Amino acid sequence: MSLETIDGKAVKNLAGAHALNGAVVLGQPGGFAVLVKYGVNERAVAAQRSRRMRIWRNLNTAAAYVRDELGLARFEIDMTAHDPAAVERKRPDTAERQRQIHEAAEHDTWFRGEVQKALDGIKDGSNAAIPGDEWAERAKAKRAELQRRIMTNGH
Repeated sequence: MSLETIDGKAVKNLAGAHALNGAVVLGQPGGFAVLVKYGVNERAVAAQRSRRMRIWRNLNTAAAYVRDELGLARFEIDMTAHDPAAVERKRPDTAERQRQIHEAAEHDTWFRGEVQKALDGIKDGSNAAIPGDEWAERAKAKRAELQRRIMTNGH
């Protein structure tokens, strides 16, 4: 079924303006779509960042969206095209995205801890400022070490 879509933000604006005439939770292979009716139009709610029809995995979440997000306590359910045996959609990028989010959160926690240690050290005097000439000498030694590694490893 190829229906025109409407983005979620526009649907919520219509709901906020009490401009929705109704909704249909439409069974699909592997899930449920939501069609909204406004004026003489009927559109499928689109997935975020796409113009494709959004598919909820189960009837309860689709119904909760219509009831809670759109404010419609009464709506139709059409199970004609629903196929519960259809293969679920897979999102291979989800696992990678979640791993990156957790990794970033761990790094953020570590970094904030290191900054706090440095600030605490400045307060209690255990972190002393390095004089400018000593700092320059350390930087020069570090650069020499990096150049030596580059020459040795060919990188």
